[in-house]
Amino acid sequence: MTNAIETTGLVKHFGSTHALAGVDLQIRRGTVYGLLGPNGAGKTTTIRILSTLLRPTGGTATVLGHDVVREPAAVRSKVSLTGQFASVDEDLTGRENLVLMGRLLGLSWRDAKRRASELLDAFGLAEFAGRQVQTYSGGERRRLDIAASLVAIPEILFLDEPTTGLDPRSRTQVWELVRRIAAEGTTVLLTTQYLDEADRLAERLAVIDHGRVIAEGTSRDLKASVGSNALHLRLVDAGRRAEAQRLITKVLGDGVLPASEPAEVAARLERAGQAAAVLSALSECGIEVEQVSVANPSLDEVFLALTGRQAAPTQTEAHQ
Repeated sequence: MTNAIETTGLVKHFGSTHALAGVDLQIRRGTVYGLLGPNGAGKTTTIRILSTLLRPTGGTATVLGHDVVREPAAVRSKVSLTGQFASVDEDLTGRENLVLMGRLLGLSWRDAKRRASELLDAFGLAEFAGRQVQTYSGGERRRLDIAASLVAIPEILFLDEPTTGLDPRSRTQVWELVRRIAAEGTTVLLTTQYLDEADRLAERLAVIDHGRVIAEGTSRDLKASVGSNALHLRLVDAGRRAEAQRLITKVLGDGVLPASEPAEVAARLERAGQAAAVLSALSECGIEVEQVSVANPSLDEVFLALTGRQAAPTQTEAHQ
């Protein structure tokens, strides 16, 4: 069996709300797979169904060959879930949380203490092991939360937006943990609304919007779908952006990309030489360009092209 997770036509309704409207996924064993989308797109609902916390309204889902509806106990024995909010007990110390988790999973006192020490060392938490979790920083608490998910090494680890709200340093530490976990053979299904996170961690990505998968592939595949190059312009007069976009459409035929800033214009190029024709047309109409660049499309531009709106800012931007 090469696929760790398979879903076909997965549907979930909450009353009149259609959280999932037919999600098809095939996720190979031993990979980091990213579910990318804005808030409310259906990412968390997908995770909750795959981890047996929700029953689907329709469609099928199997995890390591086990149907999530007919064989939930078998699925739970092989997976672990770290949600958006820390599940550790703030009144206990870091070590006590991990020992408690080990005991709940059936380990002896000796084995639970040994496993707790291993995880505290591996996740850089040994010096904080004797402190109550309520004194931990956000990054330390998140690392402990992920460590608690690995007391018993799962075949699949679900990480639901693991770095939301973390500072850049803590985010980087969590990324390193995810890479280490995957390198040791665990399949990781990661949900995120941060484009830089998906680009750095996931081998393959599915973009989810309004409960549907609207694109799937590697980061390179998704960027290639937008075009081989992207032209970025910053106009002197933001009020002329609509006019500039109309001119670019005349020159290129198609390919104007949504831009997040009022003075920015972006367009898909099939050939880098098309940039000169665009600049010439703008100059003839008296539209001044302050800055110009041609580069490979970013994952942000892919998301904008697919959904018509921007995802969350990168986490670095969010903390500026």
